[in-house]
Amino acid sequence: MASCTTYEGMTPFSSSAPQVIFALATGAGRAAIAIMRASGPGSAELLKSLCGSLPAPRRASLRSLRHQDEVLDHAVVLWLPGPKSYTGEDGFELHLHAGPAVITRVADALTDLDARPAEPGEFTKRAVQKGRLDLLQAEAIADLVDSETESQRKQALQQADGALSRLYDGWAQRLRLVLAHQEALIDFPDEDLPPEVEETLLAEMSALHREMSAHLQDNRGELMRQGLTVVIAGSPNVGKSSLLNALSGYDAAIVTHRAGTTRDAIAVDWVLNGVRLRLIDTAGLRETEDEIEAEGIRRALFHVKQADVILHLIGPDEATDALSDNEIAVRTKIDIASAPPNMLGISTQTGDGLSELRTVLTGRVSALTASAGVPPLTRARHRAGIQEAVTHLDRAQTATWPELRGEELRLSMQALGRLTGRVDVESLLDAIFGQFCIGK
Repeated sequence: MASCTTYEGMTPFSSSAPQVIFALATGAGRAAIAIMRASGPGSAELLKSLCGSLPAPRRASLRSLRHQDEVLDHAVVLWLPGPKSYTGEDGFELHLHAGPAVITRVADALTDLDARPAEPGEFTKRAVQKGRLDLLQAEAIADLVDSETESQRKQALQQADGALSRLYDGWAQRLRLVLAHQEALIDFPDEDLPPEVEETLLAEMSALHREMSAHLQDNRGELMRQGLTVVIAGSPNVGKSSLLNALSGYDAAIVTHRAGTTRDAIAVDWVLNGVRLRLIDTAGLRETEDEIEAEGIRRALFHVKQADVILHLIGPDEATDALSDNEIAVRTKIDIASAPPNMLGISTQTGDGLSELRTVLTGRVSALTASAGVPPLTRARHRAGIQEAVTHLDRAQTATWPELRGEELRLSMQALGRLTGRVDVESLLDAIFGQFCIGK
């Protein structure tokens, strides 16, 4: 795990001794093994009470768990002394038989021994408090647990390994050097400081502003974490619902020969090349006096505006309009009339062209989510923090007084520090860790 150094002036965490906490770390449902984990000062005494003695550190040991002269279970026990543990505290794991009665009885015994059930995210929160993780890594642990696709897993693992933390820490360290130069200009105004000091300061401020601004323009991380929205749009009866069913692999939408069958947006989740997509079938776009159909068209236009990719379906008798950058033109019903040259054509009746459509869509999705070397930001909190840092850099570059420039540089550095938890972290913890599952 990465260590968590702090800047001078960082508000310390509470020093009061925390209670031993415990939680089931495995999911509910019928299984052979259930893992109960515990952490906190007093874990050694509690484990000795259950087992009679402590096993060797980080060595699996088969023990009989006892409480009040009763055998609770025969379990594999792991003793995990701090600071080399997930939380940085003393802790242990009990690998129990997964019967509900066993789990409940062991939990009751732990409560009798003055441990308490953990709150959501409390294990990871303690890891942050002990410097085992920073906030960005902690958020990545939550993303890793929630990951459903290969791209989400890779991104969360990269962030958990500290890639984003290193980027933001690097910017903060460079800002500290800029601020040091600025302080020298403030403290020694009458000294003959080399002109290179001011030139270096301004050049580095400009470079940092440029890098952070480019980072804000990169939405790859948010797209991979949340998934891309792909909207199927076009005129009525052009084959939108048929395409949704063909791509998703099941009859998600009703298909008839009657125009205007789809009155509302129908969404299905689909994974393409390791990236989560949300496919949305929409009402056909046309002028109508029907109140219900008009509302469906209004919703269709809303989804089109929000889409990352639009599959614009065009029927055999329709002309091709100018396309926006996020649209892919698709000629439908090529079993009736072939597609023009240089246009993608499909038939949901015969399956012709569907493989080519998947290939084109895969290329578009890959272009939107492809790695560019620099770790992308993944959450709205990160975007807001970087935006705040850039805003203060803007003000620093236009400040007329050296003292004002120095203050804006400090505020920019603090905005970066709040992202990783180096400064003003306590107020962020409950909001961040409240989203975690119990036992993580």
